[in-house]
Amino acid sequence: MNVVLISTYELGRQPFGLASPAAWLRERGANVTCLDLSREAFREEPVRAADLVAFYVPMHTATRLAVQLIEPVRRLNPGVHVCFYGLYAPMNESYLRGLGVETILGGEFEEGLSNLIGRLRAAPANAETKSFPGAGLRAPSAGLPGGDSGSERRWQPEPVISLARLKFAVPDRSGLVPLQQYAHLILPGGEHRTVGYTEASRGCKHLCRHCPIVPVYNGAFRVVQREVVLEDIRRQVAAGAEHITFGDPDFFNGVGHAVAIVEALHREHPRLTYDVTIKIEHLLQHARHISTLRETGCLFVTSAVESLDDAILERLDKGHTRADFLAVVELFRQAGLVLQPTFVPFTPWTTLESYCDLLDVLSEERLIENVAPIQLAIRLLIPAGSRLLELAEVREMVGPFDPAALVYPWRHPDPRVDALCEEVQELVRVGDKLGRSRAQSFTRIWRAASTAASAAGVSKQRPEPVLVSRAAIPYLNEPWYC
Repeated sequence: MNVVLISTYELGRQPFGLASPAAWLRERGANVTCLDLSREAFREEPVRAADLVAFYVPMHTATRLAVQLIEPVRRLNPGVHVCFYGLYAPMNESYLRGLGVETILGGEFEEGLSNLIGRLRAAPANAETKSFPGAGLRAPSAGLPGGDSGSERRWQPEPVISLARLKFAVPDRSGLVPLQQYAHLILPGGEHRTVGYTEASRGCKHLCRHCPIVPVYNGAFRVVQREVVLEDIRRQVAAGAEHITFGDPDFFNGVGHAVAIVEALHREHPRLTYDVTIKIEHLLQHARHISTLRETGCLFVTSAVESLDDAILERLDKGHTRADFLAVVELFRQAGLVLQPTFVPFTPWTTLESYCDLLDVLSEERLIENVAPIQLAIRLLIPAGSRLLELAEVREMVGPFDPAALVYPWRHPDPRVDALCEEVQELVRVGDKLGRSRAQSFTRIWRAASTAASAAGVSKQRPEPVLVSRAAIPYLNEPWYC
């Protein structure tokens, strides 16, 4: 059984979503080729020989890129079985089925992929493409576009969404692009470090309305066994990793599990550093462990703050307030640990004044260097199954689902906000191309926002922010995106 696992984009990381299923499938005798198209060219030879091509789609950008490859794969290998797996696969099930994708796997997908290759081995040629009315498929989730549970669709005995508690295998990273070719950690003074990537848990306890995890996990989270995580890190250290990114949606969903891992990690690799992602709510709830993170080698914590407007935070059901964010900023300052907040600054409820306020707070709190410029340009995505569709005001403002863009489109009621969003996105794009520093990009974004707000009469032209040195800020050279 020849299997090709393909990742199109995963934030500059060596994909856990290829390495983990590769281990499972190789244990079951499959010949597995992994292609990470963010770092290597598409290779035709393994695709021509494949019995199964499976695309890993953990996020929006990755899914849109993967969809473009279905037709080339079919052209190279008309009889190949095509699978999409990962967070965005079940969310876009109807659209993907319409493109000829036979198997959709979300949640804990490793077992489903293993069962799939067993099914393909056992089935007569092309038997798996026989159509049955919804057999083996869960009903479409509420809010998903194109809910057609009564229509003819390809049979799939594996659950589209599995929340099974798996016993994980240690990820097999053989055949993947070397770690040195992925995003690097940049330290004060300009030193570069090789970065590894692993996951200690998946899913999330929380139900933030805008989050794409929620339609799949619905408040559940699953852990990767501690020894599996530690062995995965050992192997990456042996391959040259000097820093580890934990990709858990929230590292403190299982705080006992998380703390035990980083304490064991620090005992075994005292010079290894790492970074994690944790909610503002959890950082307050488990504030005593902020010092634990620092003492065990954590260099920075990413936190999805999203907005500093309490009304917007309430609509997003984020579980924290503006005051909570400012309290965490102070906790981190006292602990000597770096907080890297992320934002969704352009929403249907953003105003020119609130956007300027966000920039002012970042300046006042000396966080300009802590925020990647792209975080000041992101526009709210409303994907299939989003809990935002529970809000009547959202249902009234969105257009029909756009399958090509994989979102419900929306326009801001104030065209000036959309115009500013486009201007900021262009400033970020050009800044990245020219290699501008975060401070330089922030200054240009601040000028654009200040000019727009002043022209609209909602604020006066303000003095430019005082910029600080980035000397104390470690960061990854490929920032978070979606």
